Amino acid sequence: MVQINENYLKLPGSYLFSEIARRVAAYSEANPQAKLIKLGIGDVTRPLCPAVIEAMHAAVDEMGVQETFRGYGPEQGYDFLRDAIAKHDYAARGVQMAADEIFVSDGAKSDCGNIGDIFGTDNVVAVCDPVYPVYVDTNAMAGRAGEYDEKTGKWSRLHYMPCTAENGFSPVVPEGKQVDLIYLCFPNNPTGATANKAQLQAWVDYANTVGAVILFDGAYEAFITEPDVPHSIFEIPGARTCAIEFRSFSKTAGFTGNRCAYTVVPHELERGGASLNRLWNRRQTTKFNGVPYVVQRGAAAIYTDAGKKQVQETISYYQKNAAVIREGLQTAGLTVYGGVNAPYIWLKTPDGCPSWDFFDRLLQEANVVTTPGAGFGPSGEGYIRLTAFGGAAATAEAVERVKAIL
Repeated sequence: MVQINENYLKLPGSYLFSEIARRVAAYSEANPQAKLIKLGIGDVTRPLCPAVIEAMHAAVDEMGVQETFRGYGPEQGYDFLRDAIAKHDYAARGVQMAADEIFVSDGAKSDCGNIGDIFGTDNVVAVCDPVYPVYVDTNAMAGRAGEYDEKTGKWSRLHYMPCTAENGFSPVVPEGKQVDLIYLCFPNNPTGATANKAQLQAWVDYANTVGAVILFDGAYEAFITEPDVPHSIFEIPGARTCAIEFRSFSKTAGFTGNRCAYTVVPHELERGGASLNRLWNRRQTTKFNGVPYVVQRGAAAIYTDAGKKQVQETISYYQKNAAVIREGLQTAGLTVYGGVNAPYIWLKTPDGCPSWDFFDRLLQEANVVTTPGAGFGPSGEGYIRLTAFGGAAATAEAVERVKAIL
């Protein structure tokens, strides 16, 4: 009889955002007159910018002509997009990156989960707490996480790094403990916190010393406003021999419905005598057929002069929403973090109210959908995450609704 991957049976409940969707659907069915404002799931609402639309229309036309039609493309991404990424996202910040160190994909979420394919199951995995659930769940599926403890909300083999208000929501390098794979996300999802160069340097030095690999999720770097906050782990000396970076066009350019991102694996990064760049290339060429040509043409358009300006206008729109949420809730006397260098606001629930209870209260009394912090890990209990990706008018109204029920 066929054997299943029993690690899936160890996963608790459902995926966080699936549970949110279930609760929202149940409430909407029971209250069809309710006008919900969704500030929960981090999906964008602004349309693709004109430069992207124009480029995609042109690419579609190319696909309708024999001379310019394209079938299977390179699994690693077309050169025109990889070259643009190397030039504008890295060289422009003083970081040299070769095009063949860049792998275009269908999403940072996919790559953060799939990267585990090139690593053994005995590695000790370190995750921030609170944490983006994909880092934890995909390692649990692979068998690296051990057993799940419902009382603590933790997996037995994962090394949890508490990120709390006391440490500025930034993890501390482990002392006297060997960890092998280190997930870092800055600007952070869900807390909105950032890491400065000194903090990232400490992680790079640790990883190089013990032979660990940093898996750096930089999906929200476009929202950084403060000049002293690094946009890439590769701005840190020594990172090329210990880090892999994930980036996404989803929040940067509104590609959540088009699916385009990229992962950077430097040639210098080797473990166990093997090049991780070659291993990842081998994985992708076997399991991935590449991002559609039309989508990649659209992604490349954001690096044109017009595209850069238009994309920045959209990012500024969301940044203003973040300020409205942050400042509005602060005036209501609530303790709020994030929302400066990230599209996420991390709200401390009033009077120690449990996260899911406060989620339900906001849903039922204010008709505002959020994300309970407990869904991101034990240290997320007592917090709620709100996103700045809604419409400006709806965001302002949501803040007033929340203030009204407190």
